[in-house]
Amino acid sequence: MIQARMLADLDGVQHRFFTRRGGVSAGLFSSLNCGYGSADDPANVRENRRRVAEHFGLGEPDLQTLHQIHSTDVLTVTDERWSSPGAPKADGLVTDRPGVMLGVMAADCAPVLLADAGAGVIGAAHAGWKGALGGVVDTTIAAMEKLGARRERIQVAVGPCIGPGSYEVGPEFPAPFLAQDEANAAFFRAASRSGHFMFDLPGYLVHRIARNGVAVAATGHDTLSATEDFFSYRRNTLSGVRDYGRGLSAIALET
Repeated sequence: MIQARMLADLDGVQHRFFTRRGGVSAGLFSSLNCGYGSADDPANVRENRRRVAEHFGLGEPDLQTLHQIHSTDVLTVTDERWSSPGAPKADGLVTDRPGVMLGVMAADCAPVLLADAGAGVIGAAHAGWKGALGGVVDTTIAAMEKLGARRERIQVAVGPCIGPGSYEVGPEFPAPFLAQDEANAAFFRAASRSGHFMFDLPGYLVHRIARNGVAVAATGHDTLSATEDFFSYRRNTLSGVRDYGRGLSAIALET
């Protein structure tokens, strides 16, 4: 598992970016697959989620995750909890309640964990390119502010995701980013394939998130190239495999 420098020393806050190691799933989903959206045995997924929660000193029901849809929708977790499968559809979570884990799943998309330790407010967001472009982390920060967080105190870590040396995109892909801001051209470079580009998702996210006036850094791990450590949707797709495991990243306020 990985801890981000940006969050590691915050009082009263625990976080982890889990690798694919340490679970019970086998084969394609080996081994810490935490996604019910895969074809993995649900009993394995639940045991993997239990193991994740155990690292926080909590139980599996304390882990709140989402049915992620590449949106900018954010939910606030209060005393009312839900279970998975059957979680609500959204891509961000915030809370001010100790003893609940906010979790997001990814397999090349970026997990983003946020905390204002002074206010006792945390957040988690799932940011693929659509969510990143749409501003899912911006809406997560705004939701944290409604709970009392202040931007100048918020610390943000962008976790393992597909890296700039691995994310090849087609000729049409840069257009919405350039329409948003011509300076976003800095996050694209020519690929070896004619007319294609390499996209720097974590670089774009760090730049975009920093505009909110918060402190942010990326862990720098590439999920596609690090085969033994991370699940990767694109890696499996390039190999002709249709399914994939989901890695989990989580944050919690200590009780």
